[in-house]
Amino acid sequence: MMMSKFTIYPAIDIRGGKAVRLVQGDYSQETVYNDSPVSAARDWEAQGASWIHLVDLDGAKAGHPVNAELIAEIARSVQVPVQLGGGLRTEADVELLLTLGVTRVILGTAAIEDRDFVERVLAKHGDRVAIGIDARDGYVATRGWLETSEVKAEELAKELAGKGAGTFIFTDISRDGMMEGPNVEAIRSLAAYSGARVIASGGVSRIEDLRALSQYAEQGISGAIVGKALYTGAISLADAVQELQPEQ
Repeated sequence: MMMSKFTIYPAIDIRGGKAVRLVQGDYSQETVYNDSPVSAARDWEAQGASWIHLVDLDGAKAGHPVNAELIAEIARSVQVPVQLGGGLRTEADVELLLTLGVTRVILGTAAIEDRDFVERVLAKHGDRVAIGIDARDGYVATRGWLETSEVKAEELAKELAGKGAGTFIFTDISRDGMMEGPNVEAIRSLAAYSGARVIASGGVSRIEDLRALSQYAEQGISGAIVGKALYTGAISLADAVQELQPEQ
C-alpha cells in the first residue's frame, strides 16, 4: 500500500486584489498581508509548497468569481497546482476557472443549495472538484458563514462521497482564525464516515497542530490549509514541509 501523503496548503485569501485574512469570516475584521497575491504565491512555492490554496473572498460574497484574472495570473506564475474556492455556483464558472489554470475547484454553499449542480460537476470533473464543508457545532454553515443549515456535516459528506466526491475541505468555523488548534476528532470522524480524503482548514496555529493532523494521513486526513499562522510567522512553511512532506 502506498504511503498516504500529507500536504500543507498555504492559503491566499483574495479581497480587493490583495492577500488578506478575516477573523471567522467577518469582512469587517480584515488584515492585509500582501498587496500582491501573485508574489505571495511565489513566496510559498519558493518555501516548498506543493499546492497553493486560493479563496476568492469577493467571489464568495458575490456568488460568482470576481478575481478570475488575478487567479489566472497566480496559476501561471507558479509551477505547483492551485485550488480555488469562493462563489462557484454555476457550471460556467467552474469551467472558466479550470480553463484559466486552476487544478482543483472547491464547491461550498452550492453543495447544500443546488445538489444537482454539484452532482453534475462531480460527474464531469471528478478529482478536479473538492467539496468545502464549513461546520458550526457539526452542522453545515452556508453563504460565507452567515447562515447555519439543518444538515449534518457528516451526512452531507457521506452522501456526496457516494456521488463521486473524493476530497473534502473541512472547516470548523469556531476555530478559524482564532489560533486555537484544529478540531482533530471532528476531522477524523468526517474522514471515517465519508470514506474520502479530508483536508483540515481552520485553527492551525503551530507546527504541533500539523503534526497532530498528519498522524492520521492513513485514516484520510490528507492535508491542512494554513493561513494566519504562516503570515504571522508562527509556523515556518519551509520547516513544516521539510518535516511533514519529506518525499515531496
